[in-house]
Amino acid sequence: MSLPEKYCASPEQTLRAAALRMEQSSAGIVIVLDDMRRLLGTVTDGDLRRSLLAGFGLDTTIKDLLERKAVSPYARPVSVPEGTAREEILRLMEERVIRHVPVIDSEGRVVELVTNDQLVPHEVIPLQAVIMAGGYGKRLLPLTQNTPKPMLPIGERPLMELMIGQLREAGIHRVNITTHFEPEKIRDYFGDGERFGVNLNYVSEERPLGTAGALRLIESKEEPLLIINGDILTKVDFRAMLRFHNEHHADLTVGVRQFDFEVPYGVIETDGERVIGVSEKPVYKFFVNAGIYLLRPALDQFIPADERFDMTDFIQRLAALGRTVVSFPIMEYWLDIGRHEDYAQAQEDVKTWETTS
Repeated sequence: MSLPEKYCASPEQTLRAAALRMEQSSAGIVIVLDDMRRLLGTVTDGDLRRSLLAGFGLDTTIKDLLERKAVSPYARPVSVPEGTAREEILRLMEERVIRHVPVIDSEGRVVELVTNDQLVPHEVIPLQAVIMAGGYGKRLLPLTQNTPKPMLPIGERPLMELMIGQLREAGIHRVNITTHFEPEKIRDYFGDGERFGVNLNYVSEERPLGTAGALRLIESKEEPLLIINGDILTKVDFRAMLRFHNEHHADLTVGVRQFDFEVPYGVIETDGERVIGVSEKPVYKFFVNAGIYLLRPALDQFIPADERFDMTDFIQRLAALGRTVVSFPIMEYWLDIGRHEDYAQAQEDVKTWETTS
């Protein structure tokens, strides 16, 4: 038996290559091997995202990430010898709170990767989603003159249908849709959601309440809420986001996207009137709000009732109260369809998805 290449990486490869392998395998991990296929370490989905937050770029080598992990409590991955019973591996996963275990043969080579998903039947995850679909989409006029932005076609299907399909594939079957502008066009198309494999609940805003205000209108909030702006096209791993949220014991997790801004001039560095240096066309890196959130149950109590309140206001309020708000870097495909050029780009991107799926 040999480990499939889709799970493998060498220390000289980049984090970008590791992210691509994870996307191909859907395992959320790559096994780092030497030339003899012996175990050097592992890079998990969480490792990658925490590295981005720490300032590592996707062109950083896996070796550099492993060196950073070497000083952590999880420097050496848990592994088992070939022939270990599946029941024992599952017990080990539960005891160590891990999802992946490499299997080592008598010569020290990795021959298999056992994942929690292989041992535990795929279940509906304890999460319900909220799609914010009440906006007017004014920047996309005249396309949105009589059509809610989430109902604009991307390829042959509405944008929201693509989003609902992704939620269903992730194991999320309870979906709330907040509506205000032309709500009947959404209801008439999706109905109760049965045709799309989900259970839909509509939350009507008599007047726009902002991206957070409508959360107070959702009745059942015993599970965490995955909140998504209705104009987002993405391949983000929602299960990975929930694991990240739980690992950090977060009250609110904010999906973020790295944005690079290049100053097209030489930037003069000064100390008072004295010039002390110059940076030629520097690139500044920021994390921007990606419009995807995970919220712990019952925290909507901090949202004022019946008034406009946006998620940016909510983030600031929770942070000011000392609640745990964390950021989740989105490495996967992500596009905010807010402008005509973004909408055109989405049409081209979906064609690529169809030809590569």
